[in-house]
Amino acid sequence: MFDLDLLSERARVTPDRVALVSVATRSGTTSVRLTYAELNARAERAAGTLRAIGLEAGDRFGLLAHNSVEFLDYFFAAGKAGAIVVPLSTRATAHELAHIVADCGMKALVHGPEFDDVTAQLDVPRHSLHAPHEASFAGEARDPEDVYCLLYTSGTTGKPKGVMIPRRQLYWNAYNTAINWGLRDDDVSSIFTPLYHAGGIAAFLLPIFAVGGAIVLHRGFDATEVWRTIEQERCTVVLGVPTIWKMLMDAPEFASVDLSHVRWLISGGAPLPHFIIKAYQQRGVVFKQGYGMTEVGVNCFTMTVEDSYRKPGSIGRPMLFTEVRLENMDGEVGEMSIRGPHVSRGYWNNEEATRAAYGEDGFFRTGDLARRDEDGFFYIAGRRKEMFISGGVNVYPAEIEAELVSHPGVADAAVVAVPDDTWGEVAVAFVVSSASEAELTSYLTLRIAKYKVPKRFVFVEALPRTPYGKVVKETLRKTLA
Repeated sequence: MFDLDLLSERARVTPDRVALVSVATRSGTTSVRLTYAELNARAERAAGTLRAIGLEAGDRFGLLAHNSVEFLDYFFAAGKAGAIVVPLSTRATAHELAHIVADCGMKALVHGPEFDDVTAQLDVPRHSLHAPHEASFAGEARDPEDVYCLLYTSGTTGKPKGVMIPRRQLYWNAYNTAINWGLRDDDVSSIFTPLYHAGGIAAFLLPIFAVGGAIVLHRGFDATEVWRTIEQERCTVVLGVPTIWKMLMDAPEFASVDLSHVRWLISGGAPLPHFIIKAYQQRGVVFKQGYGMTEVGVNCFTMTVEDSYRKPGSIGRPMLFTEVRLENMDGEVGEMSIRGPHVSRGYWNNEEATRAAYGEDGFFRTGDLARRDEDGFFYIAGRRKEMFISGGVNVYPAEIEAELVSHPGVADAAVVAVPDDTWGEVAVAFVVSSASEAELTSYLTLRIAKYKVPKRFVFVEALPRTPYGKVVKETLRKTLA
């Protein structure tokens, strides 16, 4: 069995429909509107360039650029040329990038001009993102198991690992998301999260392209710009992470922006506090929560509009053809494992890590703890590695964090465990807050059991987060040490 290219197929079926709107930013970038035919033609020219610089099927090339039309040119060009694209974090240092260059055996690096200095420190041939393209290369049908891209994990607990994403995973995730979430060809979705992350490409861009909708692309996140664009382009479905939804909620435009055209909003990437859901529902907007991760596809669960109201905080039921089981149960909570055609092939050049995470039965061990209610809806309890035992009782930091950020004086919070001579382990909370430690302790004492209340509060100006909103707790632990 062989797969054709998704973008070329969409360009064949609906060539004149708008595929992409690149937002004009405050820095002066010109707004661009491209049809599917135009976007596909650009990708074919970029594929010709990849072939011209010597990349063959299976060769790895890096892509280091901010969100842009050119980023998408080369991402889709990879599928046509058969080369494996390695999207790189725009926040990474030369030292971090050097590890990835060596690990994947990178043959070339395509980058934007703002990364000239950092890429000059890398031992790999470099090529400009904006270089004139060579002759077009339309590509050909390829095996669904061919690796399309390597997505390196954030590496918060060690060296980043390259997740092998085959064409089969990208397309299954796109089609399954489109079907299960009820995406339509008249949907318009804004993307302001980084495209080099799995969520940027796979959460909405490919699913929207699968149904023939339109993407509104931001170079980065700016709350005022996002609200203005959602209103002007009449966006219908929007994905964000909890941190971003909180920032948008706190923006002055939140109270007055026209949201009448929005079908629903959805959050992923981290547990979503209930008070954020409630705030958007009070604005008359349907607000859902999703779940996914790089290794299993960024969309694994689904819920209806009605479910979003009666099951607040749930990530929904597993999508079609998605099997989920809870292992090593402790009461209602167990570690979640997922199997389906949207699961990746493993870690590049790392058989040990692959064996540890990908079971022989095809189930991927997510490391996330979850519970399932009587109706089959799942709720995330936290990360297995973050759970700790205090006085013989399991404690889940995500629960404490959700209560902390519900306090009106707390802008952000994260909880880690530290050793304690009496209780074994106790919680320490890092907070961005105008409230005092006494106020927060009193507030939590009325809302959660005493053994869960942090024994210490560390007040900080900001929490260290990955570009997709996850708190880097290893950094917090090092701060304590």
